[in-house]
Amino acid sequence: MKEVRLPPSLDKVRAIWRRAMIALGERMPKGLYARSLLIVIVPMVLLQSAIAYFFMERHWQLVTQRLSSAVVSDIGATIDLIESGASMVAVEKIAENRWGFSVKLLGPEPLPPALPKPFFALLDRALTRELSGQLRRPFWVDTIGRSKLVEVRVQTEAGVLRIFTNRNAAYASNSHIFLVWMVVTSLVLLGVAIAFLRNQIRPILRLAHAAEDFGKGRDFEFRPHGAREVRQAGYSFVKMKQRIERAFEQRTTMLSGVSHDLRTILTRFRLSLAMLPENSDNEAMQKDVEEMQRMLEAYLAFSRGAGGEPAVSTDILAFIEELKADAERHGHATRISHSGHAVAIVRPDSFKRCLTNLVANAQRYGDDIAIEAICDASFLTIHVDDDGPGIPAEHREDAFRPFHRLDEARNQDEGGTGLGLAIARDIARAHGGDVSLDVSPMGGLRASVRVPV
Repeated sequence: MKEVRLPPSLDKVRAIWRRAMIALGERMPKGLYARSLLIVIVPMVLLQSAIAYFFMERHWQLVTQRLSSAVVSDIGATIDLIESGASMVAVEKIAENRWGFSVKLLGPEPLPPALPKPFFALLDRALTRELSGQLRRPFWVDTIGRSKLVEVRVQTEAGVLRIFTNRNAAYASNSHIFLVWMVVTSLVLLGVAIAFLRNQIRPILRLAHAAEDFGKGRDFEFRPHGAREVRQAGYSFVKMKQRIERAFEQRTTMLSGVSHDLRTILTRFRLSLAMLPENSDNEAMQKDVEEMQRMLEAYLAFSRGAGGEPAVSTDILAFIEELKADAERHGHATRISHSGHAVAIVRPDSFKRCLTNLVANAQRYGDDIAIEAICDASFLTIHVDDDGPGIPAEHREDAFRPFHRLDEARNQDEGGTGLGLAIARDIARAHGGDVSLDVSPMGGLRASVRVPV
């Protein structure tokens, strides 16, 4: 089967159309509220414009034609009076009093050359057509020379008759009425659309804020309302939230039981070791029991996550000062810096555990430590730098995997359980943020935690 190829011209048209659609999409509003307004307002305004133009324009064309016919009839009556031998003074008086004309007989002179037609030539066309049909003699018309007057010159037996009449006598102007009609109807439609769409968009925004607060681990109140589809999405979100909370609760309950049982066994081990005589073998066993206790606590902390701790506005600088003092007690030179007002809505104990794990990781592999807090209108970012060996770029994501062993340069299992960075990232993500690793300006590893404020 042969491939059907489109003509080059059609390909160009499609390419131009595609580029036009892309450009239009880039300039279109991105919000649902603005897009909904466009969907409602644009078709209504276009429909109103089409109806107003075709209906009202035809109406005023008919009115203008009739007014122009009446004016030309009065001009013809004036010419008849002049050619019947009436005095010019009487004709001027009758034309002014009866028809609102200003007439003057110029004498036997040629008519001026024809003027260019105006862009909107409704009056010019109608008046010219009536003059040609009723008078059947040479004439000249000026509908644009003066703003409020129309000048007509007609060749008569006595000479050229010049007539000035008001534009309104021959023309029904529709521009201002059309504009007022369009503005008023557009404002009414815009007001109705705004009032309606605001009530429809508000439940969607509340659902989005509730989902965001839930992702950040913050307390919130949410009751689905709005349109049927929005309420359905809201009820689905509430059910999902309840399932997640129930899973967390079941996990915590199970781990509490496991913790109790394992701690009971470890307590029996300690008691048994305490009754044995002190020797090198018993000391080694005692260290093993203490190591098991530390591992158990780390496992439980990793599994519990944030627990049921509420999120409150917390001064992060106080945490950093405590971490600095603790690192210096362990013999590590530590400096801190900050920019902005380092206050965020977090779970204090949970977030402090996150920072403690990052600083402990820096203490384990480096001598000097630097802690920097940067806070802006949207996010709080904390960098923990050390001068240790660092982690290669291809292994940084693996460092967050629980119990994963890195190379010997920076082995997580050396003196720890290998859960420090995993717990830190788990806590940061429970706050709607994340933890990332990079190269430190000090030559070692930079661990950065970023959470919304």
